[in-house]
Amino acid sequence: MDHSSRAISAAGALFFDDAGRLLLVEPTYKPHWEIPGGVIEHGETPSEACRREVAEELGLVREPGRLLVVDWAPQGDQDRVLFVFEGGLLTADDHIRLQAEELGQYEFVTPDEAGRRLIPRLARRVAEALRARESGETRYLEHGVGRSDG
Repeated sequence: MDHSSRAISAAGALFFDDAGRLLLVEPTYKPHWEIPGGVIEHGETPSEACRREVAEELGLVREPGRLLVVDWAPQGDQDRVLFVFEGGLLTADDHIRLQAEELGQYEFVTPDEAGRRLIPRLARRVAEALRARESGETRYLEHGVGRSDG
């Protein structure tokens, strides 16, 4: 029996406008909002996947910033490891061009509104990423919840 993990990994980024609002995207293939990002392909690092997905989904060539969170978040019978990077500030000069076959629209929302639009496990992950961004640290999560030392 093989006991090794075959985790699916994904990487995404948090982008902000100059009012401090968070960028969310609405996929055309599922009923809930997301942050930009996607599955890490074989042989790709998390930061490479984040860069590629941002280019594909938003039409922006951006280098991912600091790693904010890593979340161990299995779903069903699939192990999942999810990485969230700092995306940085988007201004009027950044022309977002959505990947039409995957994304219907985007919107900048307050952190509270993001918490209401995202599914609960992603809302927890994003909230922790926002806290990590403020504190300057990287956080390890399990199911979107930070682990404490005791």
